[in-house]
Amino acid sequence: MDHIVTVQDAVTAFGDFMEPTDAELDAIEREMPVILAGVELLDAQIITLDRTPTELDNRRIRRARRRALAARVALVNRAAGASLPGGAA
Repeated sequence: MDHIVTVQDAVTAFGDFMEPTDAELDAIEREMPVILAGVELLDAQIITLDRTPTELDNRRIRRARRRALAARVALVNRAAGASLPGGAA
């Protein structure tokens, strides 16, 4: 007869170092506006998958694209401004 044993120790033995670091969490926080804008764009596109887009749908998608682009530009500008000496952007 084979005994069934738990593998809890083997599964959780590596749990501590698999958590995100503070630097990774900060990077996610900085990129959150870009992520949310991308989700908004994706939502607008999903709405039109099973039907012909109306003018309202087209406006919603264009607006979401502009927001996603603006969020990406803002993120790049913040990163570039932080890396320049003297705070010049």
